Amino acid sequence: MISKGRYLLVLIALIIFVSCNGPGRSSSGAPVFSMEKMVDLTYPFDENTVYWPNAEAFKWEKETWGKAAGGYWYAAARYAASEHGGTHIDSPIHFGEGKMTIDAIPLEQLVGPAVVIDVTKSCSSNPDYVLTVDDVKDWERAHGELPSGAILLVKTGWGKYWPDRKKYLGSDVPKDTSNLHFPGISKEAAEYFSERYHIHGVGIDTASMDPGTSKDFIVHQVLNSKDIYGLENIANLDKLPATGATLIALPMKIKGGSGGPVRIIASLP
Repeated sequence: MISKGRYLLVLIALIIFVSCNGPGRSSSGAPVFSMEKMVDLTYPFDENTVYWPNAEAFKWEKETWGKAAGGYWYAAARYAASEHGGTHIDSPIHFGEGKMTIDAIPLEQLVGPAVVIDVTKSCSSNPDYVLTVDDVKDWERAHGELPSGAILLVKTGWGKYWPDRKKYLGSDVPKDTSNLHFPGISKEAAEYFSERYHIHGVGIDTASMDPGTSKDFIVHQVLNSKDIYGLENIANLDKLPATGATLIALPMKIKGGSGGPVRIIASLP
């Protein structure tokens, strides 16, 4: 039987082969992988997982857990949660009427070159900081144009607060969304890179692509209306370089879903 580790490698190889964005190839043309260069960008789902204050939190409970009547071990549990919490994907229909649901996003759009724009210094002194057009242009001057099919990631450094809700969201009052404070993306920056480049997705290491102070989620509106999905609450962005990594984001395939949990990994150059 094929081992779980080998199955994972085969699965990743197939995904990157289809996308033609493999991190490297052998003389035979097959993708080359090293588990030492794989980074998990996903937080585990448990009772500490951060959800939007007015969303249903993650619930997990054991149904059967122990020795069955036949003497063998048997474990089964059930879970329930809102679509938007923890490390998750916002499908374009989230804020884009008539746009793609989570099950309709093509596989090749869930894999692509990762572009990381680092604004941790600006965010360290301003929890309401937003990525600006100048930030994007600074990245362009240093690294060139974004590659076609890129998945743009904004690194704010906010992952250091996970899973402390008060520090991560700015408020830990249940159901209260009026006093949130965490960094995000500006409308102008979203318009700039989404109009200038062909990108598949945008991710961030905070609870939302829009800053916590947003009341209209305009960045979601801008991006989702162009069939660009979002990745939120990304872990370990500090382990990715500005360019060169390949991102793989595989969400739970919920038919008609506006979003859902996603396992995100990156292959480093």
